[in-house]
Amino acid sequence: MALILRTVARQGLSSSRTQFSALYRHAVPMGTSAKEEMNKFWDKNTRLSRPLSPHISIYRWSVPMVMSITHRGTGIALSGGISAFALAALVLPGSFPHYLDLVHSLSFGPALITAAKFAVSFPVAYHSLNGVRHLIWDFGKGLKITEVNRSGYVVITLSILASLALTAL
Repeated sequence: MALILRTVARQGLSSSRTQFSALYRHAVPMGTSAKEEMNKFWDKNTRLSRPLSPHISIYRWSVPMVMSITHRGTGIALSGGISAFALAALVLPGSFPHYLDLVHSLSFGPALITAAKFAVSFPVAYHSLNGVRHLIWDFGKGLKITEVNRSGYVVITLSILASLALTAL
């Protein structure tokens, strides 16, 4: 049985190989190294005078691009923050009220506390509202570029307003 699986994995199913020959045309032959394949790639690009891929600095930034990057960033920040808080709750001695009293005793000014509240509430509001925007897209609504841009501005505006409202509490 293992021999059959290895043969199928190496050669593919012979009946499907002819049917999907376009898929195998660009497959790397067995026995070549990655270095050999890279050299072939660069030799071909040089021979055909192909340009290098452009750097991100030449692209014009757009609302969907910024929204996508920010959505990923807030998702990473939120998951990292929640994980750090959970880990701290597990390993640090003392209880939450103890650490709350410690922060209170540091006598941070109202400006710093307000900024901290906004810094915590904005990623939550933005990621949640942009997630709703993505759910609407999953239903096939709002996919025209004008609608995508408009919904992006709506998400940004609502995120700022919601964060300000949460900060004021």
